[in-house]
Amino acid sequence: MAYNQFELLRQRRFLPFFVVQSLGAFNDNVYRQAIIGLLFWLGIDQQQKTLYTNLAPALFILPYFLFSATAGQIAEKLEKSRLIRITTTMEIAIMSTAAVGFLTQNMPLLLAALFGTGVQSALFGPVKYSILPSVLKPEELTGGNGLVEMGTSVSILMGMIAGGMIFKLAGSHGPETAAAAIVLLAITGNLVSRFVPKADAAAPELKIHLNPIPESWRVFALARRQLAVRNAMLGVSWFWFVGTALTAQLPNYAESHLGGDETLYLFALGVFSIGTGIGSLLCEKLSARTVEIGLVPLGAFGMSFFLFDLYFARSGVASVAGLEIAGFLRQPGSWRVALDLFGVGMFAGFFLVPLFALIQSRTPKQELSRVISGVNIQNACFIVLAAVLGIVLQMEQFTIGSTTIRMPWLGIPQLFLCVAIANTLVAIWIFTIVPEFMMRFLSWMFVRALYRLQLHGIEKNVPDEGPALIVCNHVSYMDALILSASIPRPVRFVMYYKIFNVPVMRWIFRTSKAIPIASAKEDPEVTRRAFEEIDAALADGQLVCIFPEGALTRDGAIAPFKAGVLRALERRPVPVVPMALRNMWTSMWSKRDGRMRQMRLPRRFRAHVEVVAGPPIDGRGVAVATLEAQVRALRGDAA
Repeated sequence: MAYNQFELLRQRRFLPFFVVQSLGAFNDNVYRQAIIGLLFWLGIDQQQKTLYTNLAPALFILPYFLFSATAGQIAEKLEKSRLIRITTTMEIAIMSTAAVGFLTQNMPLLLAALFGTGVQSALFGPVKYSILPSVLKPEELTGGNGLVEMGTSVSILMGMIAGGMIFKLAGSHGPETAAAAIVLLAITGNLVSRFVPKADAAAPELKIHLNPIPESWRVFALARRQLAVRNAMLGVSWFWFVGTALTAQLPNYAESHLGGDETLYLFALGVFSIGTGIGSLLCEKLSARTVEIGLVPLGAFGMSFFLFDLYFARSGVASVAGLEIAGFLRQPGSWRVALDLFGVGMFAGFFLVPLFALIQSRTPKQELSRVISGVNIQNACFIVLAAVLGIVLQMEQFTIGSTTIRMPWLGIPQLFLCVAIANTLVAIWIFTIVPEFMMRFLSWMFVRALYRLQLHGIEKNVPDEGPALIVCNHVSYMDALILSASIPRPVRFVMYYKIFNVPVMRWIFRTSKAIPIASAKEDPEVTRRAFEEIDAALADGQLVCIFPEGALTRDGAIAPFKAGVLRALERRPVPVVPMALRNMWTSMWSKRDGRMRQMRLPRRFRAHVEVVAGPPIDGRGVAVATLEAQVRALRGDAA
């Protein structure tokens, strides 16, 4: 039976954590919306209402700056299921305080409890993502993260709807209903947390430092060790910037530009959230159960496309007002707006899930919680920045002392346009400084357009970190591209120097950090530089792939391996991962039909190709014949 990521929801190693996370997100939003509902129910003046509605998000975000660094250390030091139980117990205490605030209609107490929920969320945040690599297999990371993001998106939406409806449905019993709801949800989350399986502490010997400023810098220093991780963190935070810039404007956008009532705002938010959930779930299918960062550029440019179209779909003020959902959907162009919101959300899922999976897979387990805490600090900064910019850009002018600065006033659609442009520029910048993202995207698109890949043993046998030498049979001109699309980590391919120097293609090979090589007889200097570069790459903890046959097979059979692979291992005896390509001999890119000019049209569209990896072999004293025998056994008769 084919694997289905929803199978995780039937397993204790994942389901209790998923439920706790979803209940927490649901309860937080029930509480925040219930506070707004209480403000309207009490009938306080507009000035106080504005004060409280702006103060509430600030109080929730502030603890992320103050406590995230400490939270990351605690999550590293303590057993994770225990920490989850501690944080859910905190939630009961905080929501009990909030319940008293609702019953007494005490806004300062409710805001103090809101600050407490921010503290609890900051403590839970590092556990939320660092526990997944402990309970999931490497090939399940993308699917697990997709489920978590889907659950979070849906829970936030449902929590906002439920919290907003409490005072409308309960009437005079609104405070009592709100108080009971948040406490019962907190108790339920705590009870479920007791079924979360044990996940050992990653660094029980870690000494906790409470000063948030130096610890925050230390956290970011951990992330800077790997360029891809650092920029994945930047990408995650940028998602929150774009998401905040969009969702913060939706209430006014729904009223002024869509002509809707308050229910239309929830509809717009719901369409965006559902899109995010569906995009998150689709990541596993599109990535073929690997950590596929090639989805990140797809997500980035998809978000930009739909944000651009959202501007053009409805750039002016609505000519009607007070529309409910049904009335809005009957308006011209309404479905285009809904599709744009859904598209932004869906491609945001493509963008976000692989980034979290990459952070989890490439960060040492004893540092992961602290790195996640750094992500949370950075996210909080970007959320605040997005909120401030959204306010400033829509001001006609503002005054500093005696100086008045006039602003080019921007409406909400124009703000969406600015975000779309900024998102495009940031995406191009990230993919320029980290070409791995774009190269993975191109290989992912190209390979999956031409082939149906089936992977065997990749996650189990290719190490998640550290150096390794990959040896594989060489069948076609597409072999390196197929392998790069199959292996989650970046791979340095050793290739013939004359192919490396082909005009136009040279840029692609240099960007992908291929290593040109020649035979010692042909050009000894190129050979020397190649082995020095191979050694440097292995010393740096990278993966290097060599095709030991030295050329494409001319008859479909595996040619005898050459001894050059031993030269690399003599200098640095790293583990060797044998791999084999199956069913590639009938490819139009092989030499089955002779030279390139004799090649026919493709014989098989989306042909079924298998990539198989065997257990790593100790590089000390390994023989060429052993490596060749391993690759032959992996390929079998499937040339």
